[in-house]
Amino acid sequence: MADETEQPIIIKKIVKGGGHHGGAWKVAYADFVTAMMAFFLLLWLLNATTEEQKRGISDYFAPPTPMTVSKSESGAGGVMGGLSVSPEGAMVSTTQPIVSVQTPPQTNNTIKKGSASGESTDPKKLEQEALQKELQRREDEQFKRTEEAIKQAIDESPELAEMAENLIVDTTPEGLRIQIVDQEGDPMFPSGSANMYEKTSKLITKISQIIQQMPNEISLRGHTDSTPYGPGADYTNWELSSDRANASRRVMLASGYPITKMNNVMGKADTEHLFADAPTDARNRRISIILLKQALTDPNYYKNAGANGSLRNTAPPKPTFEATPGAVRFP
Repeated sequence: MADETEQPIIIKKIVKGGGHHGGAWKVAYADFVTAMMAFFLLLWLLNATTEEQKRGISDYFAPPTPMTVSKSESGAGGVMGGLSVSPEGAMVSTTQPIVSVQTPPQTNNTIKKGSASGESTDPKKLEQEALQKELQRREDEQFKRTEEAIKQAIDESPELAEMAENLIVDTTPEGLRIQIVDQEGDPMFPSGSANMYEKTSKLITKISQIIQQMPNEISLRGHTDSTPYGPGADYTNWELSSDRANASRRVMLASGYPITKMNNVMGKADTEHLFADAPTDARNRRISIILLKQALTDPNYYKNAGANGSLRNTAPPKPTFEATPGAVRFP
């Protein structure tokens, strides 16, 4: 008979496993996050780097090719046989080994840096060039203001306003050129004569009063068209152009223009037409007043201007007083 006190046998079955889906999803999620991080890092690099930096990164990760493997052997041998691998851009030269070159000492005959390109490295020369550019800029500004002052004076004068078309002001390599030209049916001088009309005299006087404030010397020139005098004439366009230039000089001096600023007075006849394709055009008959650039009349202009390391004041002096109606006001 069985022992009634014997305990029953209980068998427990343990089901192994981490749940319904297991833990594989965690590995997949980690791979996904890593890929996204790499993707956003790539986007940041594309946005934050320049083209040259991108090219360098690309060359760094580029796989080696036969052209990027040096043919020179080094090391103790092995699988690679001592060959070195380098990315494109740092390729070892296969034509000539790199050697140390000692730079010879500089001599007086050695070409200085910048001389091949025409640039000077001499501090004094560079300072002189800067001085010349600054003086030229100031003079150009003065010419521009003078041109505007002449045009404004003509427009504001009832007597001279109708002669605006007879006035041409421009800038040439010589300086500021002021030309008083004939118009068809409206000449400045009688035909073949150097006795100017009164309107011409008033126009030259007004111009003289404006330009005498400038420090520049002037060149006064007379021009004619190509209409010749009769055969056997003793008086030609050469004499006529010279006489008209001298007549203009006398009017300028009478208006108070300093004779010391008269650099030259000449007659050019018909050698310098304003309209070369129309030699008999009335506008070729003209008087030219050229405010010469100071560097053309003074060989030491730049040298003197740079004396003591400062620019010479090339602007005309300001008046010490200003006239007002009924009183004089002093600054």
